[in-house]
Amino acid sequence: MTRYLNKKIFKIVSGIAAEENCPAYVIGGYVRDCLLNRKSKDIDIVVAGSGINIAKKVALHIGKTNVNIFENFGTAMLRYGAYEIEFVGARKESYRRNSRKPIVENGSLEEDQIRRDFTINAMAFSLNKNDYGILIDPFNGLKDLEEKIICTPTNPNITFSDDPLRMMRAIRFASQLSFTIEEKTFLAIKNNCERISIISKERITEEINKIILSPIPSVGFILLDECGLLKIILPELSKLKGVEKKEGKQHKDNFHHSLEVLNNIAKISDNLWLRWAALIHDIGKPSTKRYDSSNGWSFHGHEVVGSKMVSELFRNLKLPLNNKEKYVEKLVSLHLRPIVLAQEEVTDSAVRRLLFDAGDSIEDLMMLCEADITSKNEVKKIKFLQNFQLVREKLKEIEQKDAIRNFQPPITGEEIMKTFGLNPCKYIGDIKNAIKDAILDGLIKNNYEAAYEYMIKTGESLGLKTKFAGSSS
Repeated sequence: MTRYLNKKIFKIVSGIAAEENCPAYVIGGYVRDCLLNRKSKDIDIVVAGSGINIAKKVALHIGKTNVNIFENFGTAMLRYGAYEIEFVGARKESYRRNSRKPIVENGSLEEDQIRRDFTINAMAFSLNKNDYGILIDPFNGLKDLEEKIICTPTNPNITFSDDPLRMMRAIRFASQLSFTIEEKTFLAIKNNCERISIISKERITEEINKIILSPIPSVGFILLDECGLLKIILPELSKLKGVEKKEGKQHKDNFHHSLEVLNNIAKISDNLWLRWAALIHDIGKPSTKRYDSSNGWSFHGHEVVGSKMVSELFRNLKLPLNNKEKYVEKLVSLHLRPIVLAQEEVTDSAVRRLLFDAGDSIEDLMMLCEADITSKNEVKKIKFLQNFQLVREKLKEIEQKDAIRNFQPPITGEEIMKTFGLNPCKYIGDIKNAIKDAILDGLIKNNYEAAYEYMIKTGESLGLKTKFAGSSS
């Protein structure tokens, strides 16, 4: 195992640990990722003594690096090249029922390993000269790693009750690594799912984001649903589950459809917020679901309802309420527009309006719409995708010709007020909208001269008179 410890930093820590008579070990995720041949930039080092003291000594030896010390936790962190290294003294933990913050005491290496969440995260490499590089694996983590199993070192009910965030971590690792959660471990998650309520929204959301960014994110969300966590942490998604049938007509399961769309996006983009849009693009469907015997099931206006739900969902999960939220809201609101265009003859006017509304998000919107085609009818699917290609070509053509994306009307409100001698009033917005609509509908060109002339014409139709003899030149 010494091949995993050939970096200079490990030799430095080993030497200092020997000088201080303080055994040291690499533990946790770095060990797991080495054995999986995955890259890892986070290194956890546990010592049988003061982690802070060893960190300070290592920093002095390296030079030109700062040590961040967290006295309350007995930990210290420093950077070495691309690596972030955390030092901590070996410890044992006990928990109170209403908190995931442990009572910490000094402990042995094995006591430190037994407090770890999963066997695959409890393995350690020795940094000590007498057994340098030896794998210390008291809970058969290597075997679980080889068999792709996630289980806890001790009773999983205690593990998850003590720190309920570990339930989210189990599912996140299963999704990231394509591992299976061992049966008793998964049953313990089911039994303890309500305990997630003591975990902060920020920590829960951090795990959700990692699941969304995993290679096949549907794996994680199906597990979240099966164990009962999904309806607690993301009820908007959980409510999409199920199929209803009337008079022999049924709609698709919108939960599994949403996961399929997310998987499709995951194949082509690592953009977290585009993946969020894919996951929740249909959250407006439960409240808009209707049935009539003539047309069957419908979800009219679900894109509008869904877009209005985005801000509250982001607020509840402590996701950023900034341009990220607005971006997701926009994609949810517009996700049907290209589909409608792909079903009809594509007019220049409709394309201009789509470009205007989508702005710089137009390419992401098109990717979302293509991912949204999950029909099992291959002929239908191919036809839709071909039509989308026509829409893409039309978008490119119109953008090159009319420069509509993110355009601002050539005439400002101030100029309208000056031209007609107006104070702020409804007429200004009416004229600006008329100019915008005329450009988008192709009635006038997207330039100042055409817009100025149209402003005069529109003002006169509203009974307004110019304050002075204006000119478009």
